[in-house]
Amino acid sequence: MSSVLPAERQVLTPSQLNALARDMLEGAFPLIWVEGELSGVSRPASGHVYFTLKDARAQVRCALFKPKSQWLKFRPADGMHVLLRARLTVYEARGDYQLIVEHMEEAGEGALLRAFEALKARLQAEGLFAAERKRPLPRFVRRLGILSSPSGAAIRDVISILRRRFPLLEVELLPVPVQGDGAAAQIVRLLQRADASGRYDVLLVTRGGGSLEDLFAFNDEALARAIVASTTPVVSAVGHEIDVSIADFAADLRAATPSAAAELLTPDAAALRALLTRRRQQLALALRRVREHAAFRVDQLQQRLTLQHPALRLQHGAERLLALRLRLQREAVRQLERRVERTRRAGVRLSHRQPQLHALGERTARAGERQRAAMQRLLERRRQKLLELGRALTAVSPLATLERGYAIVLDERGNVLRHADALSPGQRVQARFVDGTRWLRSE
Repeated sequence: MSSVLPAERQVLTPSQLNALARDMLEGAFPLIWVEGELSGVSRPASGHVYFTLKDARAQVRCALFKPKSQWLKFRPADGMHVLLRARLTVYEARGDYQLIVEHMEEAGEGALLRAFEALKARLQAEGLFAAERKRPLPRFVRRLGILSSPSGAAIRDVISILRRRFPLLEVELLPVPVQGDGAAAQIVRLLQRADASGRYDVLLVTRGGGSLEDLFAFNDEALARAIVASTTPVVSAVGHEIDVSIADFAADLRAATPSAAAELLTPDAAALRALLTRRRQQLALALRRVREHAAFRVDQLQQRLTLQHPALRLQHGAERLLALRLRLQREAVRQLERRVERTRRAGVRLSHRQPQLHALGERTARAGERQRAAMQRLLERRRQKLLELGRALTAVSPLATLERGYAIVLDERGNVLRHADALSPGQRVQARFVDGTRWLRSE
């Protein structure tokens, strides 16, 4: 930075001194937040912004270089109270220290922005903004409830687009203040009543653009929790495209602008009309095919019904019976012819074997005579044996005894009485003689 001189003395140039001061300031002071009033604001053609930031007792020069100056959401002017995020450095050409501004916002909005970021981080950590929690919107919304100011330009744009795109949609404006003290609480109460009524397919919370302070009602924690708790899907369209609110994060669908919300919630009438035309053509084609199929089916059934008519069935039966009779006759003739032919062939074969059959007949006759003689001898032997057995049986038969004048005495049960003491006085007995039986009574 400077040449090394003897220890007793070191001399610096002004530029070296300013550079040393700059390095010390930038090293000691990283990015800092500074709040004050704008004065002497100038914006040359280069696009940079130069101004002085002051309070009641001091001031400091500031520079906001391009392109950061193009990101401002407001136009700096003398007398504005702002909040800066800047680096402290030294402008070496004049030896003045100054602030190089990285970010500038209106001082009132700065506090609101910090509160917004803190609330957003806390609710996000709780899972209120999770995508899997959000409810799907119906494909076609039939009744829409809009929570907005009835006098704002946003509601006029929304209703105009809704009527143009989808006139069949039922739209109900639920008037509510969208800024000021108590606005958030009124939005919460109306949202809860609208959800509890069950009248609406979707609820739209919307307003036009404005400052962060103007949109503060939509950065309310109670409103975010009411949106999450709603059973009716909620769409949020707050401010311009660059504006983002806590309600946008909590809603089931966030639209960049109120007009964009109107387009997201409605189908394009022309596209829907074209879709209906295609569906009508497809339906007509399907109906024509159904009619053709039905006519073909009716023809089939008519033919079946005609074929099943009793007279026609009788006629077919008679024709079939005649055909079967003819087949039977032809088959009988063929069977007879085959049998005649077999008989003829058998006769031929038999004639060829006539000598063998004659010899066989003689052998058969002789065998028959031998068999008859053997049978006669066997019968004679059996007859003699039978006579002998008959004579033996007659010899021991009781009937032979009866023929010699004896009788057999039986009691009433048919038991033979062999001894006189087996009888009791007055007992009835049966006496069997050779020529019959008599009942007697003992004395």
